[in-house]
Amino acid sequence: MKVAIFGLTYQDNALEYVIELLEELSKENAEVYFEEDFYKLISTKRKVNGFKTFTEKEGLDASFDMFVSFGGDGTILRATTYVRDLGIPIVGVNTGRLGFLSTFKKEDVRKVVTEFVSGDYHIVERSLVEVSQESDIPEFKTLNFALNEITVSRKDTTSMITVETYLNNEYLTSYWADGLIVSTPTGSTGYSLSCGGPVVAPMAKSLILTPIAPHNLNARPLVISDETVIRLTVSGREEYHLVSLDSRIATVKNGKEIVVRKAPFTIKLIEYTSESFLKTLRNKLLWGEDRRN
Repeated sequence: MKVAIFGLTYQDNALEYVIELLEELSKENAEVYFEEDFYKLISTKRKVNGFKTFTEKEGLDASFDMFVSFGGDGTILRATTYVRDLGIPIVGVNTGRLGFLSTFKKEDVRKVVTEFVSGDYHIVERSLVEVSQESDIPEFKTLNFALNEITVSRKDTTSMITVETYLNNEYLTSYWADGLIVSTPTGSTGYSLSCGGPVVAPMAKSLILTPIAPHNLNARPLVISDETVIRLTVSGREEYHLVSLDSRIATVKNGKEIVVRKAPFTIKLIEYTSESFLKTLRNKLLWGEDRRN
């Protein structure tokens, strides 16, 4: 068994749960690797010598059985930049509030190993979106994909921008808004949802276009096939606007065409039998509860 462990450098509240995970992994004689910066953080709090490390650029390959992310949904989004197209299954141990991606309770961290060994899980593949290399945005030269969403938004102004939008080379509309979100089904419960977008089952073969605070009030979120090629061009009073891939941001000059499409690979997530997307929906959105009392 070969396991990678990752957390962000401010996740020092994860220490005791990392130790519990290591104890359980040692029972399986697992080969454990730590993300380099997270390992340095853990080592300042507790003596955990003798582990190999990996970085965003090297140390991981397709031979890993599991990639354990300590943190929240944002940490899993960051984890995808390490895993990329290697196909390593990711599981999130939540050390903060309940998330839609990082759903495994930190108190149950030992079950990450025991339920995996016993086979009480299945692998779900989540689609991603990418900014095409033809868009030529230097910041996204090597990491041009996103698990949740790609967003264009205003920069250095309170004025709205205009996002001219084409689907498969056919003109759709020009959104007058603070921006536009192109979301995957996974990202439908993130930024898109907070802007009025629909909840979409994670295995649906769809993309969601969600305008951010649209001035044209008849603009509504739109669900489209994930085979659609989306072309966006932004104009506005300022010379530049922002393009973000999950949490990674670039400044782009107005008038530049941005081509967005489904990425050619997927991210694998480990979904344990004790957890599920529907269970998370019920817990997160308080579905099924009688709120009248």
